[in-house]
Amino acid sequence: MVSTTQEGSTNPLTKLVAVTIAVIAAILVTFLITRPAATATSFTPLSGLITLKSMATEAMPYEDAISSPNPTLIEFYADWCTTCQGMATTMVDLHQQYGATINFVMLDIDDPQWATQVSDYGASGVPQFTLLDAHQNEIKTWVGKVPKPVFAHVFDQLG
Repeated sequence: MVSTTQEGSTNPLTKLVAVTIAVIAAILVTFLITRPAATATSFTPLSGLITLKSMATEAMPYEDAISSPNPTLIEFYADWCTTCQGMATTMVDLHQQYGATINFVMLDIDDPQWATQVSDYGASGVPQFTLLDAHQNEIKTWVGKVPKPVFAHVFDQLG
């Protein structure tokens, strides 16, 4: 005869499964409660590409920048460049802080119309940031990921 009483399961495997589920649930709840809220500046590869494209659209045209009396920062970038995408929020912040006194220009190295500038400024890696003074003389060039304070220090010395 088969017993159908359920006074409580004493099977160790059943208890282990129940404890494991409880622990996973507790971890999940803790993660969901304590994770930081997503913000507009949180970085994902897609958000970096979107920000990069938006910045390129809103950047000062190269021709306007070189005829301006202000210093110019030229960013040589490529859409496929993950470092360029990662630098996008830094560049947005710098543009907001220094955009009134420094021209921010973005040139896509994959666009044939900028081949002369890529050659003239020796843009062999991306991102490359080339800072020109008010007379369009090269002051400084950085390649790769550059911390915001490095730019800020040089920009502050311009004024």
